[in-house]
Amino acid sequence: MIRKIKQLKTESMRSVLKSTTVAAAASILFVACSSNPQPPTQQITAAESAISHAEQARVADYASPELSEAREKLAAARDSVAKDEMTRAARYAEQAKLNADLAAAKADAAKAKAVNEELMKGTTAVKEELQRTPGVQ
Repeated sequence: MIRKIKQLKTESMRSVLKSTTVAAAASILFVACSSNPQPPTQQITAAESAISHAEQARVADYASPELSEAREKLAAARDSVAKDEMTRAARYAEQAKLNADLAAAKADAAKAKAVNEELMKGTTAVKEELQRTPGVQ
């Protein structure tokens, strides 16, 4: 009889343990599925910084379409945060940063090209001057 009681007690404990485990797993799953990711503040800050850097470097003079697109993507990221669409917001913020970086790179290339052209003109002018004046003795 005592043996039977112990057996029933053990089975009852196992049943309670299984039920508790299933309930805990269901709760964890529910919380994981229902919780929204945090706002992508780090990505948005990085995009804002890249756009600000591009504006200070006067990128708009050389790569205006890319800079405009970066601003649009940043605005879309902020709108997505307001709509509680954090994954989309992170994607837009990342695209904004990449567009701002692209604009800065294009502007740097255009500036370098302009400097190179000026140097070439100066070199050409010096060569022409040397050809015009006969050697001094």
